[in-house]
Amino acid sequence: VQDNVFVQLVCSIQYRIVRENADDAFYELANPQEQIQAYVFDVVRALVPRMPLDDLFEQKGEVAKSVLEELEKVMSAYGYNIEHMLIVDIIPDPSVRKAMNEINAAQRLQLASVYKGEAEKILLVKKAEAEAEAKYLGGVGVAKQRQAITDGLRENILNFSHKVTGTSAKEVMDLIMVTQYFDTIKDLGNSSKNTTVFIPHGPGHVRDIGDQIRNGMMDAAAGAQGNDS
Repeated sequence: VQDNVFVQLVCSIQYRIVRENADDAFYELANPQEQIQAYVFDVVRALVPRMPLDDLFEQKGEVAKSVLEELEKVMSAYGYNIEHMLIVDIIPDPSVRKAMNEINAAQRLQLASVYKGEAEKILLVKKAEAEAEAKYLGGVGVAKQRQAITDGLRENILNFSHKVTGTSAKEVMDLIMVTQYFDTIKDLGNSSKNTTVFIPHGPGHVRDIGDQIRNGMMDAAAGAQGNDS
């Protein structure tokens, strides 16, 4: 072929003798198969060396058509009708086939790398979206939990203030904080996973914690008002 590559063409030719010209077919040609083969070689050698190897694979039907037309013109004079002409196979030189296989494998590996990169990109995007969604839902859950705690505390304070006369909301909150404080110490003592935990403890420690929380909330409220002004 044009690429200076040797190839073998495997051709299949179907022919028959025309009944009206049977005498010519019998007497004119002693060996019709060799004659047909010689004409096929001539046409193939004239066409194929002008074609690149890739074009030969793509246009083997055109080569077969050209051979068929040439055979029909020549062999009809001898009483033969060419029915079909097929190029069954194109076999390049072994070294060329190896190179073609390596090129094909490299192209497939390159395409596989592209697909793999796209898949990894999709996984990263989906993972990031899932993490963002999880953080959002976690924040919503925490907000709802705190809202439920706030609503429960408000209801408890109102119920306690109505049922026990003479108590203020501050005293009820102090009582709730004392209860939660001792519940926390109880949970720490019952947990087998903890070893030694040091907790500041004293008669006024719970009240100190309450004062610190209230002072912090007051400072935050004062800071917010200063920013609004």
